[in-house]
Formats: sequence, C-alpha cells, structure tokens
Amino acid sequence: DFLFFWGAVFLITTTLVALLKKENKELTPTKEETKGITDTYRLLFSIIKMPAVLTFCLMILTAKVGFSAADAVTGLKLVEEGVPKEHLALLAVPMVPLQIILPLVISKYTAGPQPLNTFYKAMPFRLLLGLEFAFLVWWTPKVRHEGGFPVYYYIVVLLSYALHQITLYSMYVAIMAFNAKVSDPLIGGTYMTLLNTVSNLGGNWPSTVALWLVDPLTVKECAGAPDQTCRTLAAAEV
Repeated sequence: DFLFFWGAVFLITTTLVALLKKENKELTPTKEETKGITDTYRLLFSIIKMPAVLTFCLMILTAKVGFSAADAVTGLKLVEEGVPKEHLALLAVPMVPLQIILPLVISKYTAGPQPLNTFYKAMPFRLLLGLEFAFLVWWTPKVRHEGGFPVYYYIVVLLSYALHQITLYSMYVAIMAFNAKVSDPLIGGTYMTLLNTVSNLGGNWPSTVALWLVDPLTVKECAGAPDQTCRTLAAAEV
C-alpha cells in the first residue's frame, strides 16, 4: 500500500509537470563548456587522465575495503543468529534524527581549506567499529534466551549503530565537501558527478565482494558427520 500510494503520487506529479511546465524558449548563454553528450564524455575522459584526479579516484575506490564486510554483513549475521528483522528495522528509526543532524554538525569541520582531514580522522574509528561489530556478532548467540534478547543487548546494538553513523557521515560529508571544493566551476556539474560516482562505486564494489565471500569463508560444522567438512555447497547438502 505504501509503495502503491507513492507510486501513484510520482506518476501524477511527473505527468502534471510534463503537461503544464513550459520550456523557456529564450536561450540563455551558459558558462558550461560542454554542448552535448559526446562533448561531456570527452571532457570526462580528459578529467580522468589528469594525474591528481587519477590518484584520487584510485584512493576513493579502495578506501572503503577495510570496513566493507562490517557494513554489508553485520545485519545479515545478526538476523542469522536470531535477532528479529522487525527489531533491527525499529532500531533504524532513532537513527533518522541523527542522520539529519550529523551533516549539519560535520559541515562546520569540512568547510575549511582541508575537508579531507575529517575523512582521515574518521577512518581509524570506523575500522575499529568493524572489530566491534565482529564482537557483536560473536556475542549475540551468547545473550539469547528463550524469550528473545534482553533490553541491554538492543541498547548496545543501538549505540554501535549510532557510533557507526557518526563515522560514516564524517567520511561521507568530508568527501562531498572535497569534491565540491576541487571541481572546476566552469564544468562543476560534470566534474562533481564524476567524482561522486567514483566515490559511490568505491563503497559498492567492496560490499558486493564481501557478500560474495561470506559463504566460502564461513567455517561450517556437520552435526553427526565428523568426517565431513561441509565447505562446499554439495557437501553441506549431503
């Protein structure tokens, strides 16, 4: 019902924009150097070839490898250990005000001449939180009882998520501030889109690889079959 309602709103509003909004026929001169798609991609290629941009792209493509597993797998492992999905979803609700406030607070520290300093300072804390998440997954089955999980367990999870959000947004806002700062104003939109796309890709590919590696790296034991390692899918089925 939720998706249907907003889908209908989306269709109605976009249709009204298409029917009622009129284009401005008077052409206004623009400072953008690109005039079409071909020019834009040619310009993007010339930007990527710049040594500083190439080095920066390599950095942001690999910077998030260290905490990809913690970000992508922790929630799934908690569910696997018996934490109800609806309880984890409810824990996301208190994070919303935090996610609204954090960029406002962090932007004060990224507005200076060196916005990436915040990125560097947040990284070791986020790496340490990855270890804390691993401990949380190990601790989860030990506190579970017949009635579920105690209240203090959810408080620990909530605090862990809150600290994670602080480090995550510190790095996110810092990288966005840096991208905005270094982008050439003449081609600002093209320049920023390129850097932000590479930054998003740098967060997505390590998470995908981490999820793919979960099964082969998970230690399995076969109950009642001591000679079986259960490492392969076929062995586990047997």
